[in-house]
Amino acid sequence: MQTRRRRNMTRPALAALSGVLAGFAALAVAELVSAAVRPQAGPVIAVGGAAIDRTPPAVKDWAIRNFGTNDKLILQLGILAVLALFALALGMVALRFRRTGAAGVLLFGAVGAVAATSRPDSTGPSDALPSVVGAVVAAVLLYFLVGRLLPRTPSEQGAHGPDRDRRDFVIAATAVAAASAGAGALGRTLNASRGHNAVASRDKVVLPAPASAAPAVPRGAQLRIPGVSRFVTPNSSFYRVDTALVVPKVDATTWRLRIHGKGVTRPLTLSFGDLLRRELIERDITLTCVSNEVGGPYVGNARWIGVRLADLLTECGVAPPSKGGPADQLVARSVDGMTIGSPVEDVMDGRDALLALGMNGGPLPFAHGFPVRMVVPGLYGYVSACKWIKDIELTTFDAYDTYWVRRKWSRRAPIKTQARIDTPKPFARPQTGTVMVAGVAWAQHRGIGKVEIRVDDGPWQEARLAAEDSRDTWRQWSFPWRATKGGHTLTVRATDGDGQVQTALRTRTIPDGASGHHSVVVTVD
Repeated sequence: MQTRRRRNMTRPALAALSGVLAGFAALAVAELVSAAVRPQAGPVIAVGGAAIDRTPPAVKDWAIRNFGTNDKLILQLGILAVLALFALALGMVALRFRRTGAAGVLLFGAVGAVAATSRPDSTGPSDALPSVVGAVVAAVLLYFLVGRLLPRTPSEQGAHGPDRDRRDFVIAATAVAAASAGAGALGRTLNASRGHNAVASRDKVVLPAPASAAPAVPRGAQLRIPGVSRFVTPNSSFYRVDTALVVPKVDATTWRLRIHGKGVTRPLTLSFGDLLRRELIERDITLTCVSNEVGGPYVGNARWIGVRLADLLTECGVAPPSKGGPADQLVARSVDGMTIGSPVEDVMDGRDALLALGMNGGPLPFAHGFPVRMVVPGLYGYVSACKWIKDIELTTFDAYDTYWVRRKWSRRAPIKTQARIDTPKPFARPQTGTVMVAGVAWAQHRGIGKVEIRVDDGPWQEARLAAEDSRDTWRQWSFPWRATKGGHTLTVRATDGDGQVQTALRTRTIPDGASGHHSVVVTVD
């Protein structure tokens, strides 16, 4: 009697395990099939992308604020956790209703197929194949594995009875797990090999010397104060905020850029080689993400090499609205389906708006847009910095809303004046005496004219500004504070090159960037 009771208790656990094994097989087979289609068609990536598209802006902002560049990993782990729970439940359901359990697996596959084919970068019905094939295989395996757990007649059991049933299940489950692991590993290997051509094309890129080189960074632009951000942000440390769960790896030899649309009298299609043969310029430009909270990390400065975007637009016959042009919005499209809208007037007003090919002396890293991206000084990235760009269409703001605008962000978003305290860090415990307070301030395309520090509720005191590189880059500052014992609040504000003082009004990042003064609390020992 106890043996039978124990067997009856074990059977649901094994059924749940069957569900997990079937789910694992679904993902592994989908990974393998996606190697023949494209990596972005895999169910986890497709469902994750669809979830990002449908997530309210406030939730996205919260995820970026709390998880930073790990937000995509957290999302994928969450999807896998939900899948695991779903698989456990289906396994237990299948113990009593085998067909219902199998149908549940097929339903999950249908969700993945719909997500894959509805993505902006979908290439068509073939994107549904990884989810569909994976689900069909998993449904069959679940039906088969649970079947090994169902009671059989004595004549079917043979001389060894239930012990043989358990052995048969263990053998079958082990075979499924091993086959799934092999399929998944093969799929990952094949998917990795798909990017070899892109990697090889990047390795072969030799950037020509720019016709207009960036001036040398002025002596004194980089303060020698521990804790202050480096004036030039290394590629490995440069922030990355985008919606791509898989970084696109584009082969530069096959990449093309099309320029067309309203007011374009001479459409252009350019290759990467075409851009390399054009006049290149090199500029230091600071980029800022609109999701950057006051005092946040999503800002960085780099040396970019590229082609003037205004020259290309002029060559295509485009005129800015101030000169009678019919288009006031430039819509840039990425290979992953992202759309970013920039004001034509800003792109063509004389600022160094670039189609960038290089970053900090080398080709763009894949994570930052290789082979080509947009860089426009003075505008937040969501309205200017399209990575992996493949298409530029001239249109109007009234005619088309881009990805972020459809999600309630502003159509136009000039970067707000901001200053940040890099050192001392929040809750630091410096010693009494002179403490160097230092950081960075930015107001791209206007420049920084002044930075001021306030200790507690005291008067604003002017900080020392480091040398200015250009009005399109951030500027370092420092203030020798005579620290006294006790708790203190340090607050910073900046004044831009036009004389406008940074507002103290605290606002959220939505809809057009955060505002307010950055402050840190320290305790002096």
